[in-house]
Amino acid sequence: MRRGVFITLEGGEGCGKSTQARRLAAWLGERGVRTLPVREPGGSPLPEAVRSMLKRGIDGDTPCDRAELLLFLAARAQLVEKIIVPALESGVWVVSDRFSDSTAAYQGAGRGLDADFIKAANGFACAGLSPDLTILLELPRETALRRICARKAAGGAGDRIEDENEAFHSRIAAAFRAIAASEPGRVATIDASGTPEEVFAAVSTVVQKRFFASVPGAERS
Repeated sequence: MRRGVFITLEGGEGCGKSTQARRLAAWLGERGVRTLPVREPGGSPLPEAVRSMLKRGIDGDTPCDRAELLLFLAARAQLVEKIIVPALESGVWVVSDRFSDSTAAYQGAGRGLDADFIKAANGFACAGLSPDLTILLELPRETALRRICARKAAGGAGDRIEDENEAFHSRIAAAFRAIAASEPGRVATIDASGTPEEVFAAVSTVVQKRFFASVPGAERS
């Protein structure tokens, strides 16, 4: 059985990752590809519980920077071993809303934690797993802020990471750009400033060219 393909979507707050990840999973399904969408942190009961702690803390007790890093890594280790790897081994394509690049960007560049430690710890948490393709959605910060404010005005909940200062988010954006520049074979950068439909047209084009155009029968995997 052919191994499944692992695709991740990355980017800063408000870039539309979750929307594009859902669209991509549905698009693949329409083409006969068995697909599993997951999100980070999350994907099974234990990581989902960690997600809640990371976003808002518990009774006003929020994780310090080191604890935040370790919680993300613990959730990732569980998701990789229990959900992602078994799916890939059974031929399922996995589409993940965030993965290890987010830890390098947010806890590394954003929080200023040791990059070498994060690289090694990510490798341990992922058991050596790396995405076959990462789609980086890039969005000007002012556009992202407008989207976040509109979502909150419509009743959407914010979280403590989203509400960090502008310097924090600038460091994250720079880190994502550096990751893309260092791994052009894996990371495809897409302008996320258009409508969801325009952005997804670019996302699906990247996936089509990367996999379906070069792998006979990929649409029937």
